[in-house]
Amino acid sequence: MSLSVKHCLSRIFQPVTHVSKNSNLTRQQVTSNSQRLMLELGIIQQSVPGCFHLLPLGLKSMEKLIKIIDEEMFKIGGQKLVFPTLTNSQLWQRSGRLKEVGPELFQLKDRHEHLYILSPTHEEVAGELVSMLAPISYKKFPLRLYQISNKFRDEIKPRFGLMRGREFIMKDMYSFDVDVESAKKTYEDVCQSYDNIFQSLGVKYVKVLGSSGTMGGSLSHEYQYQASIGEDNILHCNSCNYIANTELCGDQICPNCQKKDVTVQCGIEVGHTFFLGDKYSKCLNSTCIGKNGKPEILQMGSYGIGISRLLAASIEVLSSETEIRWPDVLAPYNVVIIPPKAGSKEESQTEKKYINLYNKLEQRIPSLKDNVLLDDRTSLTIGRRHLDAKRIGYRFIIVIGKKSTENPPLFELNDIEKDTQHFLTENGLIEYIEKNIRFS
Repeated sequence: MSLSVKHCLSRIFQPVTHVSKNSNLTRQQVTSNSQRLMLELGIIQQSVPGCFHLLPLGLKSMEKLIKIIDEEMFKIGGQKLVFPTLTNSQLWQRSGRLKEVGPELFQLKDRHEHLYILSPTHEEVAGELVSMLAPISYKKFPLRLYQISNKFRDEIKPRFGLMRGREFIMKDMYSFDVDVESAKKTYEDVCQSYDNIFQSLGVKYVKVLGSSGTMGGSLSHEYQYQASIGEDNILHCNSCNYIANTELCGDQICPNCQKKDVTVQCGIEVGHTFFLGDKYSKCLNSTCIGKNGKPEILQMGSYGIGISRLLAASIEVLSSETEIRWPDVLAPYNVVIIPPKAGSKEESQTEKKYINLYNKLEQRIPSLKDNVLLDDRTSLTIGRRHLDAKRIGYRFIIVIGKKSTENPPLFELNDIEKDTQHFLTENGLIEYIEKNIRFS
C-alpha cells in the first residue's frame, strides 16, 4: 500500500494484551476499570507497583491536556518554569512538614550524608526561590509561577493505576501577592481558570469546599469527579446546596443550614486550590519591599491539578467495562479510517478515495490536524478493525466499504458517542464531524 498519510496504526507502539498474560502484575493489583482498560489496550504499562510507562497513545492524550492547561495558565499571567525535583530536607523542616508528612516522602541521602526529598509538591521550594531574590519591589507582584512535572509519593498501597501511584505528573502553581486582598483576587482568578479547564473537558465535575490538611492555609477547594471508586466522600445539602468534602464537615448534617437532607457520594479529586496566607512565606522569609520601603511578608496560594490522575479519571467516568471513552479534546485520535481488506474487490478502487478523504479532513477541519488515524492493517477484516477502533474509543470510525465504490461514493460513518451509523458523501461526512466534534 503506497501511503501519503502521516498517522498509520501499524506504526504505533501499542502492545494490546490481557492483564492475565504477559504482565508483571496480578489481577489483585488491577483495582479499577480504567486501569484494566489502559493496560489491556496499550495506553500504559506497569513498570513496578505505582509506576507506569506512558505509551504513545497515552502520551499523545496527556500532551493535549497539558496544552489546554498551559493556555489557561497563560491567560491569567502564569509563568511556566521547572523546580528541582530533589529538595533539601531542611526546607521541609523549616515549614514543619517534614514531620507531618514524613512517611509519605521519598527520602534519600547523598554521599555526604545530606538528606533530600523527592518532592511531592513545591511550596517550600517556590517560597525559597522568591526569598533568595529579595529585595523585590511590590511592583513585581502578583507573581504566578507554575510547573508541570513528575512528583513522588511513597504510597503505602498504590492502586487504581494512574490515579494513586508512587510517581505521577502534576501541574502545580504557586502565587505570591503583596496583601490578603490581592491574594484572594489571585485565588479567584485561578479557580475560574480551573473551571474553564474542567468545563472544556466535558466531564461532569463538582467544586467543593475541602480540607487544607497538612498543606495548611485558611481556604481550600477541591475539583471532584463523581465515581464509585472515589476515595473522597462529598456531602451535598439538598436544602441549601452547600457542598463539601466530609473531611471538612462530617456526613450527617449540613453545617450551613443544620438540616439532615443531605446526599453523600464518592469522588475522585482531580484538582485542589489552597489559600495559604503566610504559612510558608513567613518561615521562609519570602518578602517584598512595600510601598513604605520596608520588607513585607508575601501572601501565597497553591494550586494543583493531577494531570495523570485526571487522564485516568476521565476514562474511569466515561468508559464502559469493555470500551474506553475519551473526552473529544483528549482522545489520542478523533477519527480512524478503515480501508478495505487486502485482496478484496474494493481495495484497488478506493485507495485514492480514502487517502484523499484523510487529507481533506485535516485541511477542512484544522482541529483534526494530527488527529486522524489510518488503520492500515489490511490483513485483518474490516469487522475486526472496527471492533478494535470501538474498543479503543475513537469517536468517529469511517469504513471504506462497497458503497465507497458507487457514484457518488458513500462512506460509512460510525459515531460511537451517539451510537449512530450514517452513509454520507465526502462533503456530508466532513460537515457531520465538524458539527458534532467538541474541542471547547
